[in-house]
Amino acid sequence: MGKTFRAWDVDQAWLLPPSVDDFVPAGHAAHLVRDLVRETLDLRAIFDDYPEDRGQPPYHPAMMTALLLYAYSRGLYASRRIAIACDERVDVMAVTGLQRPDFRTISDFRKRHLAALGALFVQVLGLCREAGLVKLGHVALDGTRIKANASKHKAMSYGRMVQAEAALAEEVAGWLEAAAAADAADDAELGADRRGDELPAWVADKSARLAKIRDAKAALEAAARGAAEAGDAGNPAAPDRAAPPRRGRPPKTPPGTPEDSAQRNFTDPDSRILKTKDGFIQGYNAQAAVDGADQIVVAHGLTNHGSDQAQLTPLVDAIQTNTGRSPKEVSADAGYCSEANLEALEVRGIRGYVATGRQRHGQASATGRGRQQGPRAQAMRTRLRRGGFKSRYRFRKQTVEPVFGQIKQARGLRQFLLRSLAKVSHEWALICTAHNLVKLTRALA
Repeated sequence: MGKTFRAWDVDQAWLLPPSVDDFVPAGHAAHLVRDLVRETLDLRAIFDDYPEDRGQPPYHPAMMTALLLYAYSRGLYASRRIAIACDERVDVMAVTGLQRPDFRTISDFRKRHLAALGALFVQVLGLCREAGLVKLGHVALDGTRIKANASKHKAMSYGRMVQAEAALAEEVAGWLEAAAAADAADDAELGADRRGDELPAWVADKSARLAKIRDAKAALEAAARGAAEAGDAGNPAAPDRAAPPRRGRPPKTPPGTPEDSAQRNFTDPDSRILKTKDGFIQGYNAQAAVDGADQIVVAHGLTNHGSDQAQLTPLVDAIQTNTGRSPKEVSADAGYCSEANLEALEVRGIRGYVATGRQRHGQASATGRGRQQGPRAQAMRTRLRRGGFKSRYRFRKQTVEPVFGQIKQARGLRQFLLRSLAKVSHEWALICTAHNLVKLTRALA
């Protein structure tokens, strides 16, 4: 007698339509994210952007918001991948209720409401606090370099811009003369009623590149002038007398003039060449302050500077703004160490554990080159040395670095989708919001 198997009839029609609650098990993150958006989050900033009741009804903003938040929490960032998931993944169908927005609709919704979507970070952080996931006993700060939506090969230094501008200007001028001569010959041969004034495509392309180079060169020169003026404003010399002469060798470049090595990217001018342990990338420096209890991001930031030093005070103040109180302890690596930052922690009543130089053998004390000088840095060095391997500084790596690993490795964020510092800042906020949602849904499941 043969073995009896369960029936498998894929052509069998369902008597009653299925419920989206049956697509994935109860307690699944898809249900939790959908219900949190529908019942808890305040979406008035998004709804208020639809004042008129004209035209075809758009997709419900709450559904689109839930779709984006859930997709980001599952490592789906590109609009085309999200649209494919709406067709193929039952967990995404449970969020959308079987609706299938196309990739252009998803992309346009994200662009239109980018600032409002980024502002949801504070609301989700509040839900994490209500769930007991935020203690603010120990908060670790760190930054990670993430590629911009631009190639580093599309950048040009100021020195090359000067050379290329002159060469291209001469080449384009020669082509324009040749084109004018050809136009005159065509007019004589074909008659005035035939068009012959259009520039060839190869001339237009070179002219466009010359215009881009000139715009980028002007932007670098404006930035250099601004830096020079800022330096003059901070000069302690009295206004009625000249500043003391500069000692040492004369500068290679006059004040207000960009250095030849200063670069600007043509695709995303706000992005910068940043150094990482694997080489140089064209990207941004994404900042995060992570609570030590359950690895919840309590503050975030984004800059196009490679140094982290100027980011400590804004992150600490953002924690106060987002949660209503300051953390008891803050840890950070040597990139955040300066006398001003250590003083800022003292003024705010926060006990700091900030490395003063390159870490050696698991400890945060430093010797040799690269360590910070000053009385507060020396006191911090003594504090960390006394703690040894049991210093509170040891919580830094196990608090903030796993968060970057989860975002970049587990959820596959290797490159930002948007361009410009303002837009990428909102995109990073949305990514941090999705991370906190992952933690929240696991706690509520």
